Amino acid sequence: MSDLLYSDVENDLRASVRDLLGDRADAAAVLARVETAEPYDLKLWRTLAGDLGAAGLAVPEELGGQGASVRETALVLEELGRSVAPVPFLGSAVLATSALLAADTTEPVVAELLPRLSSGELIGALAVPLTTAPDAAFPSAVTATADGVLSGRIGTVADAPVAEVLLVPATGPDGPGLYAVTEFSATEVTSLDLTRRIADVVLDDNPARLVAGPGQAEAALAAALTTGAGLLASEQLGVAEWCLEETVRYVRERYQFGRPVGSFQALKHRLADLYLELVSARAAARYAADALATGSADVPVAVAVAQAYCSGIAVHAAEEAIQLHGGIGMTWEHPAHLYLKRAKSSELALGTPGRHRRNLATLIDLPG
Repeated sequence: MSDLLYSDVENDLRASVRDLLGDRADAAAVLARVETAEPYDLKLWRTLAGDLGAAGLAVPEELGGQGASVRETALVLEELGRSVAPVPFLGSAVLATSALLAADTTEPVVAELLPRLSSGELIGALAVPLTTAPDAAFPSAVTATADGVLSGRIGTVADAPVAEVLLVPATGPDGPGLYAVTEFSATEVTSLDLTRRIADVVLDDNPARLVAGPGQAEAALAAALTTGAGLLASEQLGVAEWCLEETVRYVRERYQFGRPVGSFQALKHRLADLYLELVSARAAARYAADALATGSADVPVAVAVAQAYCSGIAVHAAEEAIQLHGGIGMTWEHPAHLYLKRAKSSELALGTPGRHRRNLATLIDLPG
């Protein structure tokens, strides 16, 4: 049986991350930053990744990490979802790091990059469109020569605007490969989510180092996307938690006709329904994180369930937050719109709920 409860260590980690984000990434600070020339808070990222060690939680100690597991990484994502902090955690600490961990860690390139990503010294990104699902075919947008020179274009790469190294799936003379690139052109494009930026990446005869060759590259990419999709559910859980808690706080304080609007039966029912959805989302997200941490054979099912369910709950919670906040919820000065945008963009990230449901039907042999 999986233990989905939070351990004492996990609760201590949560407290540390929440304190940091509360001090450095509260609503006012995030709102003030996201539409400036520097939307990412890289000082916060260095503290989170380096001082707290959050970027290397799933990396073994002998490879420069903290030697914990993706359960702890999922917990950090819950807190990042609660604050929608503009840091490149998903791209670097989850997708890029998971791809390297799924490759041969004895390879010199992997052994060099993992400690630097784990410490936050280096920011990485996985060069695939953010919408790429775990069951997608190996990308063909980039080609590689025999000596590792890459050419091609990849659109909408998450966290690419601040990435210092890209892990690029490319097809070479011998077949699929995964390459590390430090010289590339990244042009930021308009993103619905102001707190997670995307960019189009162009490679024009750029030198690269081979991370994983044919046979291994496909598995490494699939593992990274599966881990990313499973852990994204924890971030969506955090988004929904903030929306529910903030809305409950508001309706207790907002008076109409001489009484708190939260005392109206219709609002009570809506918030109670949302709470029940949130409890189920937490179970789904926690099970996916635990399955990934233990290497369970149930990983594909757990990830598909978590993404299919948590995506919609995050969007619903954000929509309810905006509507039940009334006029203030519709303003640019209130942070609710940041949560709706994160929820909507995450709904498309790493596979839509519909795609995960179709995948789940295949996995559990459910007739169409």
